Amino acid sequence: CLLCIMILVMIMRITNIKKSGNKYKIEFSGGRSILTFDNVILDNNLLYDKKIDDSLYDKIVKETSYYGNYNDVLKKISRKMMSEEEVKRLLVKKDVSLEDIGKIINKLKDINLINDRQYALAYTNDRINLSMDGPYKIKRNLEENKIDDDIIMEALEAFSEDIINEKIKKIIDKKLKNNTKDTNYIFRQKVSLYLSNLGYGKENIVFNLDNVYVDNKNLECEMEKIFDKLKDKYDGYILKSKLKQKLFSKGFTNEEIADFINKNSSLI
Repeated sequence: CLLCIMILVMIMRITNIKKSGNKYKIEFSGGRSILTFDNVILDNNLLYDKKIDDSLYDKIVKETSYYGNYNDVLKKISRKMMSEEEVKRLLVKKDVSLEDIGKIINKLKDINLINDRQYALAYTNDRINLSMDGPYKIKRNLEENKIDDDIIMEALEAFSEDIINEKIKKIIDKKLKNNTKDTNYIFRQKVSLYLSNLGYGKENIVFNLDNVYVDNKNLECEMEKIFDKLKDKYDGYILKSKLKQKLFSKGFTNEEIADFINKNSSLI
């Protein structure tokens, strides 16, 4: 009868199961095959029940996809700790269903492989020890990963005022050492912006820059270069006016400009 023929068509027989790398290849009558995981085989008793219908076959395909995505996340977490939000973004990018995303995340939480508190504490500790990032930059990155505010505050307790000021001082000292032409004003402006972008607060920046002064003999050379270029084009009052404007735009103070003009008054 027609019904009996339809039932026969829907039934498939497993002809062989063999290991293929870290997976198993199941071969069915009719030429079908699927590469799956031992969990799928055991969960569905495929070692014992050699006949399956289309419904069970679809279930095997779905579970194979789930374990494939789950194992991919496990590999990444084994190399680098991830927040819950990072795992979500990873799975969304792979077009994983919302149902499987929820299952994967809940399973990883159950075995403590996703723990936002541990992630925040470890991330903050790494940034303190391995980078020059300031507390506000670390805070922004944790917020982007949707870490709870209370956890962020707890994590940032490791970033003491002493550590903050020590890091800022190191940055300023390095910038001072490499500075060849910036005046005190320009130097402070540049370093202040740099520190702000790194995530340091205004009060800490001002406190550490307040007593910093650029003592650079090259600044005199810089003023002379500007003067040499202008004196070939102008003289007298116009030269003095152009020189003042140019030096002021470069960050020299009124006192520094006046001293330089007095020294070179015979050439103006």
